[in-house]
Amino acid sequence: MNIDQGAQLREIYGEPKERTMLKELSALEQHSQRFLALCPFAVISTDGGDYLDASPRGGAPGFIKVLNDSELIIPDSKGNNRVDSLSNIVETGKFAMLGMIPGVNETLRIRGKAIVSNDPALLAQLDEEQNPPKTCIHVQVETVFLHCAKAFMRSKLWNEEAKIERTELPTMGQMIKDQIGHNDPVETQEQMEKRYLGDI
Repeated sequence: MNIDQGAQLREIYGEPKERTMLKELSALEQHSQRFLALCPFAVISTDGGDYLDASPRGGAPGFIKVLNDSELIIPDSKGNNRVDSLSNIVETGKFAMLGMIPGVNETLRIRGKAIVSNDPALLAQLDEEQNPPKTCIHVQVETVFLHCAKAFMRSKLWNEEAKIERTELPTMGQMIKDQIGHNDPVETQEQMEKRYLGDI
């Protein structure tokens, strides 16, 4: 049977524990801000109305800058120029984020409204990057909460023994060639990573 009503979900799962609901905050307090100061990686989610998108973002720990307890900025670092996330933000302003710290099984979830900005005053706070961003994502935080460690513990994501050899998959170049059928020479993994280093 397909589940198409919230009441059906509650019949299956019951009500969440009180602490699960109380931990959802409306501002970035000390622990959330410390988490972001140590965070080198996040997945951002956006909604363009016609489709949803999830996109990785990374940088040195603290690359996501906290402006105050309700605002943060994320650099739009040099990439492939698809601007899927930015286009979605321009369309609806809807934003969500999952922040991660290597070795820490808990994650930080943030939801709010966002705009794309090229305000020089904001970009000046992100100028430590080799290729300074042309724009940033300026987020007005509406909800923030720490997410428990269960998913990361199940996946053993940070465990050395869970890592696979990169050779278990073809190179990115080979996979794309197989997918789209182009005849360009295929980069080796080493060539691709060297090229990427110029964009970081």
